[in-house]
Amino acid sequence: MKVLWVNKSFSDYRIPVYVELDKLLNGNLFLIFSGDHTPDRVHKKIKKYLGHQAIALEGEKVIFRRGESDSDFANVYTELSYQPGLYHEIKMCKPDVLIGEGFFKWTFTAFMYRTFHGTPLVVSYERTHHTERKSQWYRILYRKAVIKYVNAICCNGSLSAKYSHWLGMPESRIVTGSMAADAEELHRNCEAISFEERQAFRESLKLNKLVFLYVGQLVERKGVRELLASWEKVQSYGIKDIISLVIVGEGPERANLEEFMKDKTLGNVHFIGGVSYDSIAQYYAMADVFVMPTLEDNWSLVVPEAMVCGLPIICSIYNGCWPELIKKDVNGFTIDPYKIEEISRTIKYFVDYQDRIPKMGESSRQIVADYSPVNAAKAIYNACIIAYQDKLKALGK
Repeated sequence: MKVLWVNKSFSDYRIPVYVELDKLLNGNLFLIFSGDHTPDRVHKKIKKYLGHQAIALEGEKVIFRRGESDSDFANVYTELSYQPGLYHEIKMCKPDVLIGEGFFKWTFTAFMYRTFHGTPLVVSYERTHHTERKSQWYRILYRKAVIKYVNAICCNGSLSAKYSHWLGMPESRIVTGSMAADAEELHRNCEAISFEERQAFRESLKLNKLVFLYVGQLVERKGVRELLASWEKVQSYGIKDIISLVIVGEGPERANLEEFMKDKTLGNVHFIGGVSYDSIAQYYAMADVFVMPTLEDNWSLVVPEAMVCGLPIICSIYNGCWPELIKKDVNGFTIDPYKIEEISRTIKYFVDYQDRIPKMGESSRQIVADYSPVNAAKAIYNACIIAYQDKLKALGK
């Protein structure tokens, strides 16, 4: 079974999944991606593993743009583009099964190829009812029309599966578990950092005893302002000299967030700025609790990354990963980031029960072990099998 995955852009975390899927396919995974939109370091890594079977295309043409391009929320910006040579490359590959990422972007070309050649199509899908709550009618209409011709959908988790079923995909053709953090490398990098090195790093940043960590973009969607607002409430509990908040990431909201921090006279908040993927382990290693207050996310990958590194999690209910990854009072808690007191009370819980942190962190490691690149590849492979069986039936085999 030759499988061709058409994915406009991806990051480091996806490479181990591609590698494992290629093993399951006995070296028959082909990948077409954009050399314009995929980071150069990622381009080099995937070429190392897939060689000539990783095909980079360049020169994408934008046909139409509409909406707020500077907004990070879903469905407030529309862009239609055309990638010259994409259809030709799919045709040259002659795949048994096609995989598209979502319904738009390059998947439309894959769908057209499926229409003309009958090649079964799998869609890798992340969206949930919450992320699509403001979806325009024409997007929903398009998805419901196209999904009739999709052979299988591979989703991150249950919330995405529910939305896919709502769009019209039969439950028997929905596979979950396709997302994974780069667990092995992160765990290895964290374990390589000694206790003394962790303490020295904390001291260099002038951090207090208990460190709460946020990693992500500094954009409105991530809920960092709400987290800072809760930090003001936390300070009123008389634990200011015990806790520190470390914010790793960069984005257009940084100046506004720092101004907010000054206006509210928030103490022990440290903006680190952007950190490369290869250097992020030291921040996970020195932290005690991870916080993700996002207002909208399909499956925030920093959550399983933090879990791999043995951290308890405070996670927003607007993050699509929470049903699978967050077990209340076992490895963390879910919060509504719009409820400031709810965040602050959860932060105080970890101050009051610091002795529970190591056990909860170990529970995080155990839970996230099921969401490895190996298991993600198996889920995607199973979706491909469903699609391939349709092809065999059509051929009378």
